[in-house]
Amino acid sequence: MKGGSSDALWLAGEAGRRRPLLVLAASAQDAERLREEIAWFAPKLRVHRLPDWEILPYDQFSPHPDLVSERLATLWQFAAGAFDVGIVPVATALQRLPPRSYLAGRTFELRAKARLDLGQLRAQLVLAGYSHVQQVMSPGEFCVRGGLIDLFPTGAAVPYRIDLLDEEIESIRTFDVDTQRSIYPVSEVRTLPAREFPLDEEGRAHFRESFRERFEGDPTRSRVYKDVTNGLAPAGVECYLPLFFDGTATLFDYLPPGTALVVHGDVAVAAESFWKDLKSRHELLRGDRDRPLLEPSELYMPVEDLFVAMKDHERSDLRHSAETALVVEVDRRSVEPLNALKAFADSFAGRVLIVAESLGRRETLSQFLGEHDFHPALVDDWGRFLESAHPLALVHGPVALGFVLRDEAIAVITEAELYPGQVRQSRRRDARARSSAEGMVRDLAEVKPGDPVVHSQHGIGRYLGLVTLDLGEGEMEFLHLEYEGGDKLYVPVSQLHVISRYTGATPARCATPLRSFSTSTRSASRGKASRSRSRCRNTKASLPLSRSRKPRTRRARSSR
Repeated sequence: MKGGSSDALWLAGEAGRRRPLLVLAASAQDAERLREEIAWFAPKLRVHRLPDWEILPYDQFSPHPDLVSERLATLWQFAAGAFDVGIVPVATALQRLPPRSYLAGRTFELRAKARLDLGQLRAQLVLAGYSHVQQVMSPGEFCVRGGLIDLFPTGAAVPYRIDLLDEEIESIRTFDVDTQRSIYPVSEVRTLPAREFPLDEEGRAHFRESFRERFEGDPTRSRVYKDVTNGLAPAGVECYLPLFFDGTATLFDYLPPGTALVVHGDVAVAAESFWKDLKSRHELLRGDRDRPLLEPSELYMPVEDLFVAMKDHERSDLRHSAETALVVEVDRRSVEPLNALKAFADSFAGRVLIVAESLGRRETLSQFLGEHDFHPALVDDWGRFLESAHPLALVHGPVALGFVLRDEAIAVITEAELYPGQVRQSRRRDARARSSAEGMVRDLAEVKPGDPVVHSQHGIGRYLGLVTLDLGEGEMEFLHLEYEGGDKLYVPVSQLHVISRYTGATPARCATPLRSFSTSTRSASRGKASRSRSRCRNTKASLPLSRSRKPRTRRARSSR
């Protein structure tokens, strides 16, 4: 098992033999990839990633509340042993954390049919750093309206509505933050602190005392000191986290006994590089008297201390290479664009699984492969493929790179091998962005002249083929799109990412409702009329056309 995403499969198997397992990754990108892939290969495993703050050290910005929520939930799961695989980037592992006692002392549970003192609950929520608002929208907020309590606990995916009957919790239901409608009932709710530091009276007093001891001069001239004294959390206050506590903790203080450790990639080099940048940033920003800085070692573990802490755990080192030996690239300029893929499938002495990035991409690939006499069976997930006897299958999942399992005689091929020139799209939480990525055209071999397509700005048009234009810098290839009324649009092949397949219900190509170019331009550029009027009326291009030469139309050879 070498290269590609085989490391995630190995880690999934290792977690089945010894758990809990902590994976120390060299980069945040590797950590996120492993989290997605391990959970896909082994859905029954509880896989959690401790995210970074996603701000620079000593930054005057605070991390997003969703990140703080996810961090606190993950730390609680680590401390409770409620995980099978924990994944932490090394830069995050170096960071000093609030002590376990802070998390334990500000975590409590609410259960249906239990008695509840509303005044005591308010006090507990304020102590944990929750904000009382008119309408709950994000983690760390609560609202009390008579006998109803809306609460969005830190670390929760959805908010909860608690219905009181006198002093008893009659029911607890989740609700939608947009519609404010209840969804489904639950039996209990766990609330975690809303911040990684306390802003109650005791926490503020400790901060003031520590600040005066740590820094010289008049503390009242510091904006950070004054804001914390007044109970406010100024932007970037997280870089003063040690001042709120008698002592901080490290990641290893949160791990249960017997946790096995896997070092993924060149963690030592990544840690040294992080510390080099950390020291440089400290030297650059340390002169601001209004915002004095703590020493780097007060906020982060030295690299030597990190490796000393590792010695208390059973350790394995996993060297990973992103290189794969799979040569299956789709050649859109060929009459048979799948020649390389077919040759590999015929010569490989085993089973082949093709992994699309999403369900929509799986359907697109299935249609495209079928048009070229390549018919993989559709399967739902990795487990179903292993249970089946299909020699060739197609699935969707978050696998970034392909690999070959020699012992099991299985080859896994992803879109990164089929379309190596394309950048893999990052997964976004926005459902609209996900649906757009699912229909994206990755290669011209996936569309044929006459197919309806959707331009991200101008809407539905018809793809007529490739044309070659000379704009004064040599000949370039463009996609020729036609809109209602004969309007034309020329899109550079380099901007293929703005084109997606039309997925409407219209069965016939000729019946597809094309968009009026003038209408699409108005809707896309409303409020920018002066710029719109400067464009040509009937024939439009993503780049200005040269009048010296007439476009030469070239039929795409891959459309046969």
